[in-house]
Amino acid sequence: MGGFKVSLKRKEVVATVLPLQEQYLQLSNLDLLLPPLDVGVFFCYQKPRKQENLTFTSMVRILKKALSEALVSYYPLSGEIVINSVGEPMLLCNNRGVDFIEACADVDLQDVQFYNPDSSLANIVPERKEGVLCVQATELRCGAILVACTFDHRVVDAHSANMFLVAWAELVQSRPISIIPSFTRSLLNPRSPTCYDPSFDDMYVAVPRSMLPPPTVPKPGADHLISRIYYVRAQDIDYLQSLSNSNNYKKRSKIESFSAFLWKIIAKTSSDDAERCKMGIVVDGRRRLSNGVEDTTCSMVNYFGNVLSIPFGKKAVGDLKTKPLDWVANVVHDYLKDAVTKEHFLGLIDWVEEHRPEAALATIYCSKREDGPAFVVSSGQGFPVSKVDFGWGRPVFGSYHFPWNGEAGYVMPMPSSSGNGDWIVYMHLLKGQLEFLEVEASDVFRPLTSDYLGLSV
Repeated sequence: MGGFKVSLKRKEVVATVLPLQEQYLQLSNLDLLLPPLDVGVFFCYQKPRKQENLTFTSMVRILKKALSEALVSYYPLSGEIVINSVGEPMLLCNNRGVDFIEACADVDLQDVQFYNPDSSLANIVPERKEGVLCVQATELRCGAILVACTFDHRVVDAHSANMFLVAWAELVQSRPISIIPSFTRSLLNPRSPTCYDPSFDDMYVAVPRSMLPPPTVPKPGADHLISRIYYVRAQDIDYLQSLSNSNNYKKRSKIESFSAFLWKIIAKTSSDDAERCKMGIVVDGRRRLSNGVEDTTCSMVNYFGNVLSIPFGKKAVGDLKTKPLDWVANVVHDYLKDAVTKEHFLGLIDWVEEHRPEAALATIYCSKREDGPAFVVSSGQGFPVSKVDFGWGRPVFGSYHFPWNGEAGYVMPMPSSSGNGDWIVYMHLLKGQLEFLEVEASDVFRPLTSDYLGLSV
């Protein structure tokens, strides 16, 4: 794939280093908002220095040992999803273990085309077939190593995955885990009586679980979703933010400014000015539900699971094309302001409770292309690329990989491993949209290259 061959060498199951008592763990109402989806993440490490005396075999041994230790605290990742008597998914924490795959690839790190992850990462980021988590370590021809994980999104959001990845790296370095995860589902219990704003009926839709959207299969010759990875320079992000603040007394955030800019670009791919273009933004509710309490024993700070909402806005394509960026940024801010509150998340929990056992999905996830362009922007600014050091140095590159099976696009900006304020942006959008973006905004979205990563000889 991607001009090189990946060979699988070995597969085994890594369970916790200590025996665990089998138990069931309910998914929260916010977990139940996720359909069966997998989310991937990967990290690239250059060949260890000779004085470190590390081989691929010894590095894999280190990874497996620390993984078995990390799973003691993060035991749901060693379990599996089962279906309860009313047809809802739940976690069986039975220590079935994590599938761990060893592989080798006939390519040097500098020649991996990360810009085109659909091709270059097809056999690097593993397919999860059983359990909640699957891991693959791949040795490259040059001695570099890629470590990739695939999580069941119904169990893990980005914040939770980040917690686990950092803990795994800490254990490799013989350091105590800095954040012990909490699985206290009562933190997200519905209220009695339930109470929610009618606007949730527009943001989310309830459907029988048997009718959950199947993976999208594009028609021959039709435009289809593909993945690309770009980098955006820190000064360009700052410039977009300055444009978004041109006539505002209150400062718009970088993610609001970036999202507004992208919204304008995607709108320009439509020829129908009356068509409505939708953009959702993923909001993490932990800080909103924590009441400012930072005690990790009783707050949402270390809660493991999904605590996400996806509010979205829709505007006429003509307005998004012609209005200035600060106007679009104000629209983004206005539809987000009601979703970044404690009441929003409490209402969302109650909304799900009222519609159980039917499945609940974000409306924008179910968008149809004939209804106009639609995409979701997440925020991976907490991506711990500099902290996932397994003992042979920090990654030279890391990214999420999330080619989800909805018809709406997906965009994930995250910090660059360079630490200079640049962003790495993973995009899963229609091929036509990405081709337009690379012409319209080539000065902002630059294809990720080995030169940028400092890998060229």
